[in-house]
Amino acid sequence: MQTKEKTNLTSWDDHLDTRHGKPGTPAREEWEQEFEAFKLGVLLGEARVKLKMTQEELAKKCGTSKAYISRIENDASDIRLSTLMRIINQGLGGHLKLTFDV
Repeated sequence: MQTKEKTNLTSWDDHLDTRHGKPGTPAREEWEQEFEAFKLGVLLGEARVKLKMTQEELAKKCGTSKAYISRIENDASDIRLSTLMRIINQGLGGHLKLTFDV
């Protein structure tokens, strides 16, 4: 018969609460905004790779620079909505859909 060992597992929500504060606090809000920007960069990079495009090819298609595409994909740059739409529409041939929570 096996016995269960005690583990020191922490839920993701508890981890975030401890590390970045409770939801609604300034520190948590800042972290969540930065995480959304990070996710956007990952999504754009994954879409580009799926289409077998280089950063330079994407940049040329949407009228920006390779360095700017790299900064977006690596979460080092804020992006204007109009630029995001141009990258998605012209560069990737996609369509942007937005949702938000209140």
